[in-house]
Amino acid sequence: MSEEEHVKVGVGVMILKGDSVLLGKRQGSHGEGDWSFPGGHLEYKESFTDCALREIEEECGVKVKNISFQLLSNTSEYLPKYYVHVGLLAHWESGEPEVREPEKCLLWKWFPLSGLPEPMFMLSKRSIDAYNQGINFWEEK
Repeated sequence: MSEEEHVKVGVGVMILKGDSVLLGKRQGSHGEGDWSFPGGHLEYKESFTDCALREIEEECGVKVKNISFQLLSNTSEYLPKYYVHVGLLAHWESGEPEVREPEKCLLWKWFPLSGLPEPMFMLSKRSIDAYNQGINFWEEK
């Protein structure tokens, strides 16, 4: 089995500030040009919360609170990369988002949930749809 045939675990964090959500413009990886939540790969023996906090700090530097489970999903959208996606929900606590990994993200911006930009990274869009529909399990067949 090649490296590309291994399942990867990605953690994405939907950060809410009032009725707005934080999105970054992806670059340098799958989904380049799409708007996406902060997030990344779960590291060996890392908790979901620790992964979320690490990725938020590395990518945009805002402080969050009330981290909770939001969605479990799988996706073959970006084959040969195959992901199990753990979606988390958090509320903004403080700080202004800043680009800390310019090779991965062009800019960060708050968008109202009623006016989201296109194109959206598929897993972030799925998380928003799940949030709006009140579901927490999404399986691709």
